[in-house]
Amino acid sequence: MSNKTLELATFAGGCFWCMVKPFDEMPGIEKVVSGYTGGTIENPTYEQVKTGTSGHYEVVQITYDPSLFSYEKLLELYWPQIDPTDPDGQFFDRGPQYRTAIFYHTSEQQKLAEASKKAIEESGRYKKPIVTEIKKATYFYEAEDYHQHFYKKNPEKYKQERIESGRDAYIKEVWG
Repeated sequence: MSNKTLELATFAGGCFWCMVKPFDEMPGIEKVVSGYTGGTIENPTYEQVKTGTSGHYEVVQITYDPSLFSYEKLLELYWPQIDPTDPDGQFFDRGPQYRTAIFYHTSEQQKLAEASKKAIEESGRYKKPIVTEIKKATYFYEAEDYHQHFYKKNPEKYKQERIESGRDAYIKEVWG
């Protein structure tokens, strides 16, 4: 039996399908689950969340071993996956359910998230203001099974989604 201490990190970065793979299978990452947080409906369905009226964000919740993969490294991996200047969604996914946010689980995560956001703001990489919110984590609802690890279950559709959305072109342009 292992004595490792696992922690949670929760990130909203637009469509959760595109947010799993960058974190999945990294050393120290135990699991990445697609889901919903921040809304007003208990146990929301995808059909409810996609309307944009439930108040939920599409998120990934990451269970990780901080001795192998630090929260700072998670943040370094998070920022290049998103356009933190877009208040209305991400790429071709529009609506409040696709906004970006970092949901902190501890005061230490809050401090680190705020410091990383400040570093991004001061980096000069973006001309527009950074609108990614840093919010206290609330109840997490796991998304339906067909959303979990979509990139593995539907590799061609996943690849097409990333191209059509403009996410990959954006990442290449902004982050190289």
